[in-house]
Amino acid sequence: MSGSASIGGLASGLDTAGIISQLMQLEAVPQTQLQSRVTTEQRQVTSLTTLNSKLASLTSTAKNLATATTWDTAIGTSSNAAVTVSVAKSASPTSFSVTVDQTALSHQLGFTGQAKLTDVVTTGSTQVRIDHLDGTTANLETGDGTLQGLIDAINNPTNATGLRATAVRVGTDSYQLLVESIATGKAQDFDLTNTDGTALLGGHNVRAARDAQVTLGAGITATSTTNTFTDLVRGVNLTVAAGTPSNTTAAVTVSRDTAGISATVKSFVDTVNGVLDEADSLTAVKSGSTTPGILAGDTTVRAVRDQLLNTVYPADGTSLSVVGIQVDRTGRLTFDEAAFKAAYDKDPSGVAARFTTGATDGFGERVRKVADAASNSSTGSLTVAITGRNNGIKTLQDSIAQWDIRLQLRRDSLTRQFTALETAMSQMTSQSSWLAGQIANLPSGPKS
Repeated sequence: MSGSASIGGLASGLDTAGIISQLMQLEAVPQTQLQSRVTTEQRQVTSLTTLNSKLASLTSTAKNLATATTWDTAIGTSSNAAVTVSVAKSASPTSFSVTVDQTALSHQLGFTGQAKLTDVVTTGSTQVRIDHLDGTTANLETGDGTLQGLIDAINNPTNATGLRATAVRVGTDSYQLLVESIATGKAQDFDLTNTDGTALLGGHNVRAARDAQVTLGAGITATSTTNTFTDLVRGVNLTVAAGTPSNTTAAVTVSRDTAGISATVKSFVDTVNGVLDEADSLTAVKSGSTTPGILAGDTTVRAVRDQLLNTVYPADGTSLSVVGIQVDRTGRLTFDEAAFKAAYDKDPSGVAARFTTGATDGFGERVRKVADAASNSSTGSLTVAITGRNNGIKTLQDSIAQWDIRLQLRRDSLTRQFTALETAMSQMTSQSSWLAGQIANLPSGPKS
């Protein structure tokens, strides 16, 4: 900044500061125009960025719709709450009846003897022996041989016994031991004794482990070590609630989720319309009292908009109207849900082919290609346009900064000029006063 300053019109009586300010306003008109242009360009970039983000999101949505697995829409139902069903989306439609013969149980030993937690309950050593009915055995160290030590040893994860033990209080400071397998199924049978084979805590009562079993029609039975039958029918898992009584029946149905896939397609159409509406709003031209869009006349946005709408028309000349999708007179997509559901129920694979990637690009894939071509992070047409505009804004901002320097130099020059004017006029005023004084002191001429 210059250190020169105006003396404020003390000599001339002029408002030199005001004059300089007005002159600088005129000088700054080109810079003001540049600043206005930057503001407009920044608003346009913001609008383009918003549209680009929507197209990027549409790319992802379209890719999902174009994927064949999205159209695997099986759902399962059961007529009995005690029998639940879960299905893979790829499961084929089917129905069958199931009868519960028995649920899966863990193996339990209830020891008859009673003891305090601090009582030593092992004999011969501080170890006990676990015998599995598959012939494997293992000795387990209890530490001090007490009931509590035995329980802790069984429950210690590092011992990997596959069992859990509980002390059941049956009297004042008196407990009985309950031990059961963590897993269910008849293969979980085990015995627990002293290491010499003698009975522990006076022996035990047994609730034998068992597999779950269900019967399907015509005498077909299925078993499972748990209450879940995985892939009972391909892609179908069936779970029986623990404790379900024998002879409980349920009707299981696997069907296509027509409502679900219809909702997915409707959401997709709404997303496409959202992008079309955004493009229309941004590029709207002035008509009567209508305000033009911030990107009115932008050919890149209009091209993307037109390409997106044209995806409705397949290359083979067929129409999406058979699946409920059409273009209305305003250039937006409409979706007839009833027509779509009817077509999907009649020919699910044929309808899916109209949207997915196959021998020809379906609607979803066509939209994906257009959206990606516009929004791709490196080559997208809108991405490139945004980069170009940002570069242009940077150039304008550099010009504005240069104008700051230029205008400051001009202000300094004007200030110096007016300061020189005031100085000169001040000197002239001083000289005028001196001359007036000298004239006044001149001797008068002789009187006549």
